[in-house]
Amino acid sequence: MIGFRTLLYKELLRFWKVGFQTVAAPVLSALLYLLIFSHVLDEHVLVNGVRYAAFLIPGLVMMSLVQNAFANSSSSLIQSKITGSVVFVLLPPISYVEFFLAYVVAAVLRGLMVGLGVLVVTSWFAPLTYVAPLWILAFAILGGGILGAFGMIAGIWADKFDQLAGFQNFLIMPLTMLSGVFYSIHSLPQFWQQVSHLNPVFYMIDGFRYGFFGVSDVPPETSLIVVGASFLVVSVATLMLLRSGYKLRS
Repeated sequence: MIGFRTLLYKELLRFWKVGFQTVAAPVLSALLYLLIFSHVLDEHVLVNGVRYAAFLIPGLVMMSLVQNAFANSSSSLIQSKITGSVVFVLLPPISYVEFFLAYVVAAVLRGLMVGLGVLVVTSWFAPLTYVAPLWILAFAILGGGILGAFGMIAGIWADKFDQLAGFQNFLIMPLTMLSGVFYSIHSLPQFWQQVSHLNPVFYMIDGFRYGFFGVSDVPPETSLIVVGASFLVVSVATLMLLRSGYKLRS
């Protein structure tokens, strides 16, 4: 696993050297979301018996976590392809499994760092409980893993930054913004509730929020099954792309 450890170190160093942009900036964005929405709605809205600001914080944490996990792996791959430096990763005897693990673990770690930063700076604005910490950790790791692997797919497929931006703006952003970060799906009309159940990011956020308050829109066991199955499917798809060498070796 020397190749895995070396590539993981390279990926961690890559985002940490610009930590002000990759970690601090997303934390500030989430804080601004909380300040705006909580100022307007906190005194007027209760969601499942929880103050709106407290309800919003886990959603913002998870949204920031998964978006940054996706950004980490996708941006790293597209930069390597455009600059041609990907050849220095492909030439050494690093297996495609090690390649996959290094990128996904690095994406998860960046997502966790951003999520923890958001949790620290926002928890001052509303009291939080931690009913099931293991559920929180499980959904955080699986959510980061899914979007990290999905970011690899996007980075492999894209040939330029415009294509990657389209992938993020027209797929990742809608999936995260319409996943129950800012609302409970029970407040939606029946049709849109059914649509929300087709969004895997909804299950990540709902299960993650359950770990804090012990309440959720769907049973947490269902969310865990959906998120676990999604991670398996996306991981297998990514490994198949890496094994084929699609747009990397060919």
